Amino acid sequence: MAETSLLAADDPPPFEIVNPAGASAYLLVCDHASNRLPRSLGSLGLPDAELQRHIAWDIGAADVARHLATALDAALILQNYSRLAIDCNRPLDAPDSVATLSEATEIPGNRNLPPAAIAARRAGIFAPYHACIAANLDARRGANRPTILVAVHSFTPVFKGVVRPWQVGVLYHRDVRLARILLDLFRAEGDLTIGDNKPYAMDDGGDYTIPTHGEKRSLPHVELEIRQNLIADAAGQSAWASRLARIFPRAASPLGAEFSAAQPRR
Repeated sequence: MAETSLLAADDPPPFEIVNPAGASAYLLVCDHASNRLPRSLGSLGLPDAELQRHIAWDIGAADVARHLATALDAALILQNYSRLAIDCNRPLDAPDSVATLSEATEIPGNRNLPPAAIAARRAGIFAPYHACIAANLDARRGANRPTILVAVHSFTPVFKGVVRPWQVGVLYHRDVRLARILLDLFRAEGDLTIGDNKPYAMDDGGDYTIPTHGEKRSLPHVELEIRQNLIADAAGQSAWASRLARIFPRAASPLGAEFSAAQPRR
């Protein structure tokens, strides 16, 4: 019973699919799209001001991803709940899968959880979101559609007192195909400070979406991080989506004709 009771009937589903019939080779995902909490979890003991901060979600990432999905004619899968409920870009055995401390903020509602409560979050949010991504990738493979997987994230300009100078970060692990192309294209823009595997370096212990859905399927992939103060409002979100919509079709071409053929001409 506990595993089925996390989300009430009037709670939103754990994921949203935008433009499911998009013709682009790109499939976009957004792991930290929302700061929403299931009603059954209340506020996790946090004031609303904390739930508006970067500890609860990737500020601006969802709207950039929505604009980009439209511009590229790409499908987009968004995760509908705060990472404070469960982090959908962490392995289930990671210490911060259900975080009790985020940056310097204690999360009272996540402390001393019984196994059934953690299982309910896994079953109610994590599992269906990743099953949706897997099902979409399976369908694309079955239809012989080329796929480039992009996880859209954002990062706080200052973390634990350390200023982060990068406007955009390109994250990768073992497979560098798309990351190297994007790094070169971002550098050619001439007005950006680019993070090469910064502000985070991807690894199996701290990342789940790209290692699971990108690396294991041998798909070209990247995790993109945009600094949050650049996309905190509608103007910044539109500007960054326009920039990415110009760059991403050019990034597909070096991967092969099958990838570039599905891209819009810009």
